[in-house]
Amino acid sequence: MALSIRQLKYFIATAEYGQVSQAAVNQNISQSAITAAIKDLESSVGVPLFSRTTQGMELTASGRQFLSHAYEILSKIDEAMHLNFIDSDIQGELVVAATYTVIGYFLPLHIERMRRLFPKIRVQLYEMNRDAIEEGLLTNRYDMSVLLTSNIMNPLITTETLVGSVRRLWVPAQHHLLKYDAVGLQEVAQEPYIMLTVDEAAQSALKYWSKTPYQPNVILRTSSVEAVRSMVANNQGVAILSDMVHRPWSLEGRRIETITVQDQIPAMDIGLGWRAGRALTPAMQAFRSYFQQAFGTPGAPSTKPARSSPSLGGSD
Repeated sequence: MALSIRQLKYFIATAEYGQVSQAAVNQNISQSAITAAIKDLESSVGVPLFSRTTQGMELTASGRQFLSHAYEILSKIDEAMHLNFIDSDIQGELVVAATYTVIGYFLPLHIERMRRLFPKIRVQLYEMNRDAIEEGLLTNRYDMSVLLTSNIMNPLITTETLVGSVRRLWVPAQHHLLKYDAVGLQEVAQEPYIMLTVDEAAQSALKYWSKTPYQPNVILRTSSVEAVRSMVANNQGVAILSDMVHRPWSLEGRRIETITVQDQIPAMDIGLGWRAGRALTPAMQAFRSYFQQAFGTPGAPSTKPARSSPSLGGSD
């Protein structure tokens, strides 16, 4: 039996949620349809992809390997379905600065697509913190930046938000708070808390905590997202981080679940930045137009084809 997009979507949902019931809710389909699709998929690939346990569905070693391919297949399909017809003959140099989180979890895929779409544009990429990026934009050291626009307050920097990534509570598998569909910061404050510090994450967290009578019980501050992931997965504490950096498994292969937080927590906004008033070069315009179309932001160029060009699509 040939693989189908539907099977891959149901497989990924089950792998990410670890429960057929939750995957069914996510995909707006019956549990029996999820179960049948996974059974057919396992029959097609010839190996078991999940171990069925009392706690739910756990990926086998083959399942984890297949998950990587499934993500890649759906990404390519998404790319093919979102064709872009911006003139690929644009040429020039573009110096782009990006923050740690953006480079680690958002930008590489788009840089690769940009290079295929605009082979004559040479992109120089630098990782910098927000202060260094702002200074570099104002002195024309960098043409543009991709960063957390929610952190930018400088009126001399023009920003354009592309996407907002919701922040949720991360907990280990079988954590007692998983019995709730949503929790408040009052409940979170009673748990040991792992505080991420990179890209001003701690400052962002304290802004929304300060609006409540509660405060996090911080047992560790770290600049490493992987450290947070491992600490949470190994039942050492909880954390509130964005969906963009969430992965359902730690490096040790332990599961990390997420829970919606009832209190008002701002999303982590990712977007572009450049010096206010600066005239955009053709390369800068192409860079901006790519992201506008990829994320459907206002001002995106028309998709009326002027010539044949490589395809690109949306993102995470």
